[in-house]
Amino acid sequence: MAGVVTAVSASDSYTFTKPNRESIRLLVGLGVEGDAHAGEKVKHRSRMERNPDEPNLRQVHLIHAELHDELREAGYDVKPGDVGENVTTSGLDLLGLPTGTKLHLGDDVVIEVTGLRNPCYQLDKFQPGLMKATLDNDADGNLVRKAGIMSIVLEGGDVKPGDDIRVELPPEPHKKLEPV
Repeated sequence: MAGVVTAVSASDSYTFTKPNRESIRLLVGLGVEGDAHAGEKVKHRSRMERNPDEPNLRQVHLIHAELHDELREAGYDVKPGDVGENVTTSGLDLLGLPTGTKLHLGDDVVIEVTGLRNPCYQLDKFQPGLMKATLDNDADGNLVRKAGIMSIVLEGGDVKPGDDIRVELPPEPHKKLEPV
């Protein structure tokens, strides 16, 4: 399995949309340098209210560009960075990866997939109905969360559009992604 980075985004303040950048720097154990969600402990405001000492399993947020395409076909105007992701990918089934998968971004960066992003009400504040559009049901009726995956940084460095993504699956048995 392989893919490519199509966009990178970061914001130093708690904004829903993150501006695209020419490159971002990932820091081991912290996340995206200068991003409001970077840190060893949880940095998402709702999670900080519950337990500020939780480890930050949401250091880097990835979304597949194919979701943007799907949302555009459904009438939404969503571009890379619009829904808060740091890395937009193409050609890779992010949602099908198991927990613990290592993604090699470019030559140096390695991140580990920790789980799914759980879509929240902020999507509807961005564009009405968007939250529901990022949810689906599989053939067995199980809820499918399509708003991307979360990860932690194992090996840092710079990431930019055009970087290749190489997938390193964890040992079996694989654990299905759950919201983090």
